[in-house]
Amino acid sequence: MSKIENIIEGDKRDKFPDLYSKDGLEEELQTYCKDAVRKIRFVALYKAAIISFVALILSFFLDISYVPILGNISVTIAQFLFPTWNPAAGEIAPYSFWWLPVATYVLFIIFAYVAYTKLKYEIVKAPVSETIDRVVSAYTTMVDSIATALPLIGAAILLISIRLGEQVFLGLSVPFEVKSLVILAIGKLFEPVLDQLGVEFQNVVNHVKDIRDRYFSRLQLENSRNLLKHVGNNITGNAPQFSTKDLESYVSTLEEANNISVSMLENFKMIRDILEKMKTTPDISPEKIEQLKSLAESISFASKSLGDDKTILGLKHLESIVKK
Repeated sequence: MSKIENIIEGDKRDKFPDLYSKDGLEEELQTYCKDAVRKIRFVALYKAAIISFVALILSFFLDISYVPILGNISVTIAQFLFPTWNPAAGEIAPYSFWWLPVATYVLFIIFAYVAYTKLKYEIVKAPVSETIDRVVSAYTTMVDSIATALPLIGAAILLISIRLGEQVFLGLSVPFEVKSLVILAIGKLFEPVLDQLGVEFQNVVNHVKDIRDRYFSRLQLENSRNLLKHVGNNITGNAPQFSTKDLESYVSTLEEANNISVSMLENFKMIRDILEKMKTTPDISPEKIEQLKSLAESISFASKSLGDDKTILGLKHLESIVKK
């Protein structure tokens, strides 16, 4: 059982590691992130890629040119559906683009692997959801852009080839456009692979957040228990010396301590979220710092002015004038 699990289960109630010490919670979380990320395998995404891979296989059958092994598949399918049909003699031989979906699919896999590698590095460094959303969105956009751009380019070539003649139109433009439309379908079906990649790493981030919340909750609970134990010992050992007023004072103190513990827990969470977001944001330039400082001084001056009696009196006079 790890140190974090011992803390969560309460086995180490008398001692909690400092958050920022060498042996503290952050080091334990980083170790957990490394182990959890190491267990995420790229090959585990094959289930999400099955549909797009089936579309890749179908692309060999959606072709009007010669395909290796399958031959002229479009003619074979046409003769199977219409046994009396025969291709016209002297028909133009279209250019073979069977390899285009394969090359594009390999490119999509490379994008997914680069995203996987980048997420492994980023999540270990800073396990936050914003990093996952940013990386997955970036590579999903790249896949979608390529899948959408090829049919548009094919449409442009198609329009140009109308003027160039039947041989260019049927031999180049039409087979390219057919494969481009197939690539568009493959690209749309490949996007769940990147979504599944984001889900795998999001599970790690969610678990890290849950550990932090339970850790701080345990701290709050231990502080409350220690305080109650201390007060209980005092009351038990000196019962005759305490009046009803003293007991009411103790109850009031306990309520204030509980409120302080709740506030401390919320502050810890807010500070942690701010630190995580600062890790993923670019550095602030000195000019922006000066602007923020100037804005803070202006707000402070305005707040002091609103608290001045003369300012309030002047605003009241101005209000009466406006009403009249």
